[in-house]
Amino acid sequence: MEKQDLLAHLPEAISARVGSANMVGDRAVVVVDATGLSAGEREAVEREIVGALGSLDGVSDVRVAMMADRVRRRIIAVGSGKGGVGKSTLTTNLAVALHRMGIKVGVVDADIYGPSQPKLLKLEGMKPEAADDKLVPVTGEHGVPTLSMGFLVKPAQALAWRGPMAGNALSQLIDAQWGDVEVLLVDLPPGTGDVQLSMLQKHKPDGAILVSTPQDLALIDAARAGQLFDTGKVPVIGLVENMAGYQCPHCGEVSDPFGKGGFEAMAEKVDIPFLGRIPLALPIREAGDSGNPPAAGDTAEGEAFAAVARKVADWLEREQA
Repeated sequence: MEKQDLLAHLPEAISARVGSANMVGDRAVVVVDATGLSAGEREAVEREIVGALGSLDGVSDVRVAMMADRVRRRIIAVGSGKGGVGKSTLTTNLAVALHRMGIKVGVVDADIYGPSQPKLLKLEGMKPEAADDKLVPVTGEHGVPTLSMGFLVKPAQALAWRGPMAGNALSQLIDAQWGDVEVLLVDLPPGTGDVQLSMLQKHKPDGAILVSTPQDLALIDAARAGQLFDTGKVPVIGLVENMAGYQCPHCGEVSDPFGKGGFEAMAEKVDIPFLGRIPLALPIREAGDSGNPPAAGDTAEGEAFAAVARKVADWLEREQA
């Protein structure tokens, strides 16, 4: 079924806003110009399209992507100097917390070699469609549009890509049909390698968040990541200390297996805002494994992420002013 065949089944006012309409197998993928429409109007247009096209013979599903040319999209990179510090978990929960605050946020899982977002956001097994030769993000139950290399390769498949290939993959994820997304969180791979350099050259972030655990070795690596953003003239929004304190579930005693306060002290020393601490807590690990981010609820763990999100939202508001 061609574009004109699909448009013939839509009201004229809606078809005039359709940029592209294609059949991908038995699924209709429609891209709509949502410039000037309120949230309620966008929802009404989507319902109209789904209702009209979903009843056609040969159409089993309808996907609608909203585009708004006037959206000023900000890119925020979430980075760390080394792996295993909880950067992806922070990105997921920060996105969910910002979404709950009413901010239109999307996530790019730029960790080409070890994508985590499909699992963390309960999106495993989903596949993005394409419209106008661009990917359309996948949105699950948590309401955050997401793109990840994890959608495009088989689970546990190892990638042996050289720098240019990784950089091209990142461009496909960022230059996608993000619709009315205002803030794009980019979950970077650890370190300061090809993906980070490609991003600074082609998709310069508006700001960066650095994540580290409190121990000295992790802080040294985080400092290297900070120097990379500084060299690229990307402002660091702030630092987040992860796995900061463990409360024994039996006796209630709090210990600090990774040290205490190292990242906050570093933030003060280099005059960068400290955004907060995330505890080393079993519920956070369990929630990540099950695809139910703590930030989606009102637990103590969820509040830790929400507190960081509020400071990021304040930064966004100041930058917009």
